[in-house]
Amino acid sequence: MPIDTSVLGEKLKRYRAQFSLTFPEVSQATGVSEQRLKEFESGSRFPSGDEILILADFYKCDYKFFVSNERLAPFEETETLFRRYGEEFSKQDRWAVQEFLFLSECESFLQSELGKKPKSAFQVRKTGTSFTRQGEDAALKLREHLGYSARAVSLDIYRDFRSVGIHVFRRKLENSNISGLYIKHPLAGNCILVNYSEDVYRQRFTAAHEAGHAILDSTDSFIVSLASDKRRTQEIRANAFAAHYLAPSSFLRAIPESHEWSQPKAIEWANKLKISTEALAYALSREKLITADMVEVIKSVRVPRRDKSDPEIPPSLAPKSQARKRQLLEAGLSNYYVSLCFNAYREGLVSASRLMEMLLLQDNSALNGLATLYGEHLQYAS
Repeated sequence: MPIDTSVLGEKLKRYRAQFSLTFPEVSQATGVSEQRLKEFESGSRFPSGDEILILADFYKCDYKFFVSNERLAPFEETETLFRRYGEEFSKQDRWAVQEFLFLSECESFLQSELGKKPKSAFQVRKTGTSFTRQGEDAALKLREHLGYSARAVSLDIYRDFRSVGIHVFRRKLENSNISGLYIKHPLAGNCILVNYSEDVYRQRFTAAHEAGHAILDSTDSFIVSLASDKRRTQEIRANAFAAHYLAPSSFLRAIPESHEWSQPKAIEWANKLKISTEALAYALSREKLITADMVEVIKSVRVPRRDKSDPEIPPSLAPKSQARKRQLLEAGLSNYYVSLCFNAYREGLVSASRLMEMLLLQDNSALNGLATLYGEHLQYAS
């Protein structure tokens, strides 16, 4: 079937509008002249094969979508998302979301090609009318599903959620009011994004919160979790899921002298649970282990940053390597995802140029640097 240039033009126009881009900005980023871009969008000219690939790479979408007569955008959810929360997403944050979806789709592809798809997804049936109870029950069932004992806590929740088919990415966002978001990707499925600008312990809570949405609100196309919006029933349920997953009742009640607390003890157990002292205070209050006055005392304490560790940035790494890993996480590149990419490259499933694209890199020098960091060797001739 011949390609309809008017359909292609509409797709390009929608993508440019979605990210609030001008013709000069797209031209500067792609090397395609403003005049040709205008002709493409008007449907009066069809791009060359190279231009199709350039524009698809720029907009982080499959080039096959551009050369088909399919009318709906593959990421139509983001159009609705940005219309509904337009004031919350800056231009940079819109690109962050688009790249997050691109990485999620790539991760799903790599898992499939490498035979690393989760063996079984985790599902729960919501019962009763209490949203808080639904969140608590789902958290306990997931812990049982993953084989945690009653008094065990998860130290790497990102691994936990990936093991049940959720694509988890952390990415620095400009808007601190956005703690995270959940999106049901049309191809990859459940995807969650955590704002890497947050404190490392807060990121863990946000990841658990968004996982709660993925598990309990999977019929929704997307949910944005705003720090200023905590009263919606879905948010209450996701918070209950996160709180009980990270700090289960059985663990809290087994803490020695669980009714007696001091500031040093609060720091000690917040670190063991890898949660903020505020989250610890609310969890203890939930179990009626402390008074309202003690809640305020524990909340007032801050865990020293030096005591906090990130499971994807081992303390054993050299300072420069730690800084580089931190930069990668800010851009959305987790250890898990980067390892998948290099694994696929070693297996001959992706070329070096495709590897570079999947890792959001612009040149061979950056790819070489990343390969060195991960102890990988590149065969450019392959």
